[in-house]
Amino acid sequence: MTTYVLLLLPAAFFVGLTLTAGLCRFGRRVGALDTPGGAGDLKELRDVPNIGGAAIAWPLIAALLAAGLCAILLPQVVIAMVPASEVWMPRLQASAPMAIAFGLAVLVLHFVGIYDDRRQLGPWMKLSVQVLVAGALAAAFDVRVLQQLDGVAGMGTALSVFASVVWMVAIINAMNFLDNMDGLTAGVTVVAGGLLLVTSLLSGQWFVAGTLAVLVGATAGFLVFNLPPAKIFMGDGGSMVIGLALAVLTIRTTYVEPDAVMGGVIGTAWYGVLMPLAVLAIPLYDLVSVVWIRLRQGRSPFAGDHQHFSHRLVELGLSPRRAVCVIWCLSAVTGIVGLLLPNLVPWQAVMAGVLVVMVLFTLAVLESGARS
Repeated sequence: MTTYVLLLLPAAFFVGLTLTAGLCRFGRRVGALDTPGGAGDLKELRDVPNIGGAAIAWPLIAALLAAGLCAILLPQVVIAMVPASEVWMPRLQASAPMAIAFGLAVLVLHFVGIYDDRRQLGPWMKLSVQVLVAGALAAAFDVRVLQQLDGVAGMGTALSVFASVVWMVAIINAMNFLDNMDGLTAGVTVVAGGLLLVTSLLSGQWFVAGTLAVLVGATAGFLVFNLPPAKIFMGDGGSMVIGLALAVLTIRTTYVEPDAVMGGVIGTAWYGVLMPLAVLAIPLYDLVSVVWIRLRQGRSPFAGDHQHFSHRLVELGLSPRRAVCVIWCLSAVTGIVGLLLPNLVPWQAVMAGVLVVMVLFTLAVLESGARS
């Protein structure tokens, strides 16, 4: 199965690359260019199409819907095409309804993002849609984190559903907020998604691995045209899709297997579930820090401005390109720590956690010191 999953990477890359090239021309032809940000945003408009998110969303939607429908309606055809899938078919069929719902959720956020890129839907309306989509996936399709909370205080699945909705909405907005410089969100997605792909492949989690391969491949194809100076932007129609995809896939990944042999690809210790926090530490740092700055200034956390982590690095003297490269590298550092976390013994896991915290603390100290 590993070979078939890895084949999805170049296939998705080619599709993403081709779609992005076409969207560059189509966007200019129809005038679907960069639009003003939200209230208070002082962004400089550029003569660049902002519909590139379709090159990421459409392959992902098509893959999820096709996989779900084929597992339900055409299992023998799938087995004939991919003989190695026969042993996994019961699990794939069990996941099929969730895959279809996941694809439809991506479709909803993609359309909402495209509309917002053109008409300014407003932050609270977008947040409401995000909560509804996340709530539907968590409550109706078992996309839930921390299921150990089920039954606590007689609340059934309420606590795990709540935690899952918070996680999904946080990652959606973290990736959306991060999309403020050429190549930034796409590059971080390739780094973080690639590391998560390694984990899912090594542990034989084929649905997660296949979906990540499509996401990473299509995003890498888009990145070719999004590198500075960008020829196309992904817009909210891409960044929110990426955020939802990463959030759902981190929830669906198994990080801890109590019966596994220590030293295997899945650890036995509870702290393996913290891997997504390390892999996505830099986007979350940007989200938390910029919201904190805005609240301290008495402004809405959704008010657009140039106070994101990337902008603050530029204020420290880096060029935008170097700021983007720094964030890519920082994402790789924390992500690699997260990749190793499930297989570490307790004292090593503590050191790994300290390393991630120290990276973020050092960034905060450097930033505050430069501002004082």
